[in-house]
Parts: sequence; C-alpha cells; structure tokens
Amino acid sequence: MQALRTIASAAAIAKSGDTIEIDPGDYVGDVAVWTQDSLTIRGVGTTRPRLLADGKSAQGKGIWVVRGGKITVENLVFKDAKVPDRNGAGIRFEKGQLTIRNCAFLNNENGILTAPGSTSELVIENSEFGYNGYGDGQSHGMYVGAIKKLQVSGSYFHNNKEGHLLKSRASENYILYNRLTDETGGTASYELEFPSGGTAYVVGNIIQQSATTSNSTIISYGMEGYGWPVNELYLSHNTIVDDRPSGGIFLSFKPGAQKLLARNNLLVGKGDLTSRPLAGLKQKAIALAKHYLTDTPEPAPPPPQTTQMLLTNNITTDWSSFAQASRFDYRIKKEALFKMKIVEPGFANDFSLQLQREYVHPASSKGLTTKVTLPGAIQSPAVAVQ
Repeated sequence: MQALRTIASAAAIAKSGDTIEIDPGDYVGDVAVWTQDSLTIRGVGTTRPRLLADGKSAQGKGIWVVRGGKITVENLVFKDAKVPDRNGAGIRFEKGQLTIRNCAFLNNENGILTAPGSTSELVIENSEFGYNGYGDGQSHGMYVGAIKKLQVSGSYFHNNKEGHLLKSRASENYILYNRLTDETGGTASYELEFPSGGTAYVVGNIIQQSATTSNSTIISYGMEGYGWPVNELYLSHNTIVDDRPSGGIFLSFKPGAQKLLARNNLLVGKGDLTSRPLAGLKQKAIALAKHYLTDTPEPAPPPPQTTQMLLTNNITTDWSSFAQASRFDYRIKKEALFKMKIVEPGFANDFSLQLQREYVHPASSKGLTTKVTLPGAIQSPAVAVQ
C-alpha cells in the first residue's frame, strides 16, 4: 500500500485492478482523470471525503473524468464543479462501465454528465443529486447521453436549478425505487425525461413537481423523436405528485413508440383530474396519456397507430390521503385505503414490473417483507419518507 497526498497523483500511478482509498477531509481543486480497468475508488472513515472543485477542472470538464473499463466509485462527495461552457460535472463519464455507490453530487453545473457510447453502462445506487444546474435550463441533476444502459436505484434527486432532475438518452433505462422531488421553492423543469425514447422501466419511484416549477410536465418521453429501434415506456407503482397550483401534465409523449404501459400508479394534483383537462394539454397524444393516467371515464382520443397502450388502474387521489404530503410522507392513511386497489402489473421483456423494494430516505431502499397491496411507491405504513 502506498500513501499519497493527492487524488490526482493516485490517478496518475494507479494500475488496473487497484483499490484507491481516500481518507476523510476536503480535497480542494484536486481534480483527476481515470482511465484504468477493474478499479475501485472509495472514501473511507465515518465521514465521506469531499471533493471541492474550487474553480478547477480536469480537461475543462469536471472534478473527475472517467474514461476506462469497469470502475466503481463509493462514499464520496462531489461539489461545486463549474467550467466556462457551463457544463461542469461532478463526474464526466466518457467510456466504460461505471458504478456510483453512496455518493453525493451537490451544487455542480451537472451532477453527472455522460458522453454517448454504444457499450457504456452507468449504475447509480443510494446516491444524492441536489442543487445542481447552472440555471439556464441546459444543465441537469444528471444528464445521460446515448449509452447502452442506465440503472438508478435508491437515490435522491432534488432542488435542481432549472433543468431536469434526471435526463437520459440511454437505450435501456431502469429507474427503480428513487425519490425525484423538486421540493419547496424548486425550479426544476421535468422531473424525469427520456427525450430520445428507448426502453424505460420506471418502478417504485416518488416523483414530485413543486408549485414553483419552470415546466408544467412531470415526465417526458420521446418528445425530441425516437432514437432507438425499441421505444417502450413502463410506469408501475409510482407515486406522482403535482403541486403546481394550476395543474400540469403527468406525462408528455410523442406518437411513435411501440408500447406505453402504466399500472398501479398513484396520481395527485389539483382539482378533479378525472373530469377536466389538465392545463396545457394541446397535443392529441398528450391528451391520450392524460386520459389513461387519470382513469378518465369520457371517450379518449384515438391512439397513435404505432403505439400499443396498456394503461390500467392508475388511481387519482389527493394530498389528504397521505400521512403528511407537505413533508413528502406519502404513506397512505387508513381512511383512504378503501379507494385503493391494485392489479397484477406483470412482466415486460422478462423484467418484473411488480414492486419489490421501497425507497427509504435519505438515498436508500429496502426490500419488502409483506405482500404488495397498494398502488403507488409506498406499501408499509412503518416507512416514512420525510
């Protein structure tokens, strides 16, 4: 084992297969480029080390640039990345298979920004993305380019400065058991966006749009056109809350996807969403999504010919159904249980859409020990998400 004074010096001499351990403390302007394979980089000790950009960047891109093989990053805080082109990232991921675990990305222009890559894969587990964004709407909590696969689980996205909480152009997306909440005074745009389509499994998430959002849409899919051969969106057991006073759009999508499925989602918004159009619904496809996502009884507009619609049992309720919605505690009250029901969500491409875990605040999840009986993301009344 070799003791070094800076992270940059460790990155310069590390060999594939090494483990880099970083002691607690603040690492100011200590930026690095990682190009190795089978590398683990982790913070040790009781307090996560903080990597503070302090106006510095690796290759003009961010605190770290990752361009290697299989690399795992654990237990670190990336903070304050800023560069002249306003796209400074806590981590700029350019190539390989990157796993991020138990990390925080705070006050960067982008938490993580990835380059396109047909073989690149990104896994995020139990991590926090907060207060990111330059403020111009072009930088995001996390912005994933056209890569092979993205998986995000047990993570907490919040308080983006304009831009989106999570934006992905990946071919395959697994967004599982997270909390994406704009929160009080938040100005994020979309909470979740897949601008190029792809296959997206969105299961067990708490998704909330603030009253001060800069956009009326919560989830956006394929609105820039479909860039992949397979374009399918699956929404199962999510709790989706619209706190915008004038109402909004739970889902915007562009015609042309092969399949759109939504089952067992809990939807919360102003007024009777089952009998009046939401504000800003102008396109026929958006109106169709609204119809199904709110179980509207009136006739729906005709669906796009190329899209198979499998949308059932999405329950509209209000804030009073929850223990304390103002504190993001979406446990369902006993007196509201009578109107809650579920259907079997089934499988999609051999992937189970059944709820198997719950988000636990802050930035983790746990396996369910009881049978799934409720729509939405929260099952156990003992789980608080405040």
